[in-house]
Amino acid sequence: MINNKLANQILDTALSLAQSSSWEKIHLYMIAQELEISLDQIRQNYPEKDDLVEAWFDRADSAVLNISPYPDFINLSTHERLHKVMMTWFEALASHRRITGEMLLYKLEFGHIHLQALGVMRISRTVQWFREAARIDTTSLRRVLEEIGMTTIYLMSFARWLNDDSPGFSKTREFLDRLLLDAEQCAKKIGFN
Repeated sequence: MINNKLANQILDTALSLAQSSSWEKIHLYMIAQELEISLDQIRQNYPEKDDLVEAWFDRADSAVLNISPYPDFINLSTHERLHKVMMTWFEALASHRRITGEMLLYKLEFGHIHLQALGVMRISRTVQWFREAARIDTTSLRRVLEEIGMTTIYLMSFARWLNDDSPGFSKTREFLDRLLLDAEQCAKKIGFN
């Protein structure tokens, strides 16, 4: 049975320990030792180390899903809503950006095919939440094409963000804005306006 308070403590401790070394060097027994709990208590909340990665990305998804209640949000253009949604996701991970990059490398490591497959599913799930949070309700072929484009934009912006040391991630913001504008122009050319 998951204990939300303990689950958050475990994740926060893992991130803190990784901050002083690296994600790869963190082991579940270290977290248990730091929190003075048993490995079984960790297993009950996180059956494997990758579940900590998923929980970290879930926090970013939650940040995205909590922005849409703001009254002015729905009045923004689709472009502006998507920009806000994606930047909110990046900002939610900003406190541990280096570790976030290390987590991705951990998932993509040769021999971690099971993690790579889960990584693809994570990307798809996050893009679906982006669509929901941005209030995008297209269907059929248009939805499929938009999801392909949005996934590409998200991954390219994610790669930019991981290495962006500009104040307020201004370079990522500009890059994302440019990609969204290009996608908008492309959609107009093919008759999706």
